[in-house]
This record gives sequence, structure tokens and C-alpha cells, in this order.
Amino acid sequence: MKSYYSDKLSAENLKQCYDVAPPRVQQYLATEIEHVRLRIKPGDLVLELGCGYGRVLTALAGCAARLVGVDISLSSLHMAQNYLHECDNVFLCLKDAVNMGFKTACFDIVFCIQNGISAFHVDQHALITSAVSVTKPGGTVLFSSYAEEFWQERLDWFRIQSAHDLLGEIDEDKTGDGIIVCKDGFRATTVSRDKFSRLTGHLGKKISIETVDNSSIFCEITV
Repeated sequence: MKSYYSDKLSAENLKQCYDVAPPRVQQYLATEIEHVRLRIKPGDLVLELGCGYGRVLTALAGCAARLVGVDISLSSLHMAQNYLHECDNVFLCLKDAVNMGFKTACFDIVFCIQNGISAFHVDQHALITSAVSVTKPGGTVLFSSYAEEFWQERLDWFRIQSAHDLLGEIDEDKTGDGIIVCKDGFRATTVSRDKFSRLTGHLGKKISIETVDNSSIFCEITV
């Protein structure tokens, strides 16, 4: 499934997924970025896990001293170089978010939004542990997933993506209860509030889990 985002859903195809999003989904996407932006201070070093073609980094470039984006898709990162050509404080790296190779405790803010925790299809405990390990004491880690209240809007958006051949045909018989299944094997899941609690309970950190805009569940970890 990781190859789905490095191949089929990368670069221009990934951008088109956002371009075809209806107004309520656009609101959700903008609200997620704003939720992150409010936690960034001007001198911060910020890391985005799963930066894609640079959609979020572009919006946040003016808020922090430096920003770093990592992604597994080389084509998305090439597109991001052009997308971010005027942002001289943004740096891009081809890295797996679970095995990044950065020094420990070097970032002020680490974030992974738009359900990356599920979309990456990696060990979620390992992903969270990796994010926390590169965050400074007193820094913040943010993960988001879809809220249950946003199910219909999310499903409608995925149907639009499927109609544009950005996703495989949706298997309507297998789709439901927060899980979207396509006939080509693609499977989109979410992380609930309870699961975020289970995933972070071992960390011994301050954890805040909240629903934002009736569309996102945000898990905030204070390191």
C-alpha cells in the first residue's frame, strides 16, 4: 500500500486529489493547516511527515524559521521543489517517516496531518515514536485523522477522486464504518480517539486529543 502513494497518488495526481475537493473538504483541509499554524512560533524548526508536493509547507513557510518536509515519493518531492521555489527556508528530504535518520530532539514542531498516520501504512506505534524522538523537550507533535462526523463528506470526496481515476473503483459493498475500500486493493482507514489514546499511552507525555471542525481528530503530544 505504501507504493500507492509513491506511485499512483503522487505529484500531479496527488495535487489533483486536492484540486477536485468540494467546498466542505476544502474547509477541512484549511482548518487542519490553521490548527498547526497556531502552534508554530517564528523561530521554530518544523518538520512535516508526508509532505507530498508541498501543499502544506507552502502555507506555513512564513510562520517558522525553517521547515523540513519528508516523503517517500521522489516524484512528489521533485514537484515540491518547483512548488516551493520561492520558499528559501524550506528543505525537502526523501525519507521514510519511521526511519528518518535525523538527530534526536532537533525539531520544535513535528506534524503529520490529513490522516497520514493511517495513509502511510506503517507501524503506527513506530511512527509516533519516531516523531517524538526527533522533537525537542517542550516541543509539540501533532497527528490528525478523520472524525466520525466527517464520514459522508470524506466518502463523497473519495468517490470524486475515483471518478477522476485518481483512485481505483470504490467497492461499495466493502466500504463502511470509516473504511474505504477500492477494487484495486487500496484501503483507507482512520484512527479514532480511543486508538490515539492507546497508541500514545506508553509515552509518558502530556497528550491532548480533540475534534476540530467536526472533521478532524487531532492528537497533540507535548514532549
